[in-house]
Amino acid sequence: MAASANYFMKDVIKLKYNYHTHTIRCFHAKGTDEEYVRAAIKAGFDEIGFSDHSPWNFDSFVSHMRMHENELDEYCNSIKQLREKYKDKISIKLGLECEYFPKYLPWLKEMIEKHEIDYIILGHHFSTDETVGKYNGSLSEKEDLFVFRDDLIEAMDTGLFSYVAHPDIFMRGYPVFDETCEEISRQIISKAIETKTPLEYNLLGLSHSKNDGKQGYPHPEFWRIAGEMKPLVTVGIDAHFPEAYLDSELFESGYKQLERLGLKAVNSIKMLR
Repeated sequence: MAASANYFMKDVIKLKYNYHTHTIRCFHAKGTDEEYVRAAIKAGFDEIGFSDHSPWNFDSFVSHMRMHENELDEYCNSIKQLREKYKDKISIKLGLECEYFPKYLPWLKEMIEKHEIDYIILGHHFSTDETVGKYNGSLSEKEDLFVFRDDLIEAMDTGLFSYVAHPDIFMRGYPVFDETCEEISRQIISKAIETKTPLEYNLLGLSHSKNDGKQGYPHPEFWRIAGEMKPLVTVGIDAHFPEAYLDSELFESGYKQLERLGLKAVNSIKMLR
């Protein structure tokens, strides 16, 4: 990292962290668990968290974008072993990225206790549940936006989630940021302020926007409103390959954008233990 980057990072954040990291178990990420850790150490991170897509206790449905339920033991053991192996070089937390599926929350809470999971983040990719719900990154109808809003508000009220990942994912597919989008954005941000739940400025979405020129998330209008309302915020790499940790330019750009909006990222997130 260049000298100017070091100066920026030192002045803006005290702890260099990322709690949004995936693994090959979700079928759309690359690299070994240890390769992510080594990349994070090389990039000078103080603390990282693995938060691969949570399995769910579906009856018969088989998901192709998350680990299977029978992989959860191995996932947790792998991260715990790496935490011990690299404890003198970096702090490693064990987490999951979960939707808000009320039907399956009792099962999720049991898994959190059984596996001593440190935190979970709300990545609400589907409403109701994945077996019947729509993907929230491809919404086109206004009524679906209200369902998404209601789910996020209910989820934040549980106090279970450490932060909301890509809270503006609905703009990945929705055609234009209209009055309805502004309304639900303000309501989501308001609930985040009320519950002291940080909202994530997602760097994977930012990289997609830079590469393809399409404005999905982080969406400028959502974050303009956030700049006005001043919720707690965090920056998430949403790493799907180890090299994502080495993109210091992208990492800095997220913090600089928040700074331009008058927002400052939290220095840590709430842990469950």
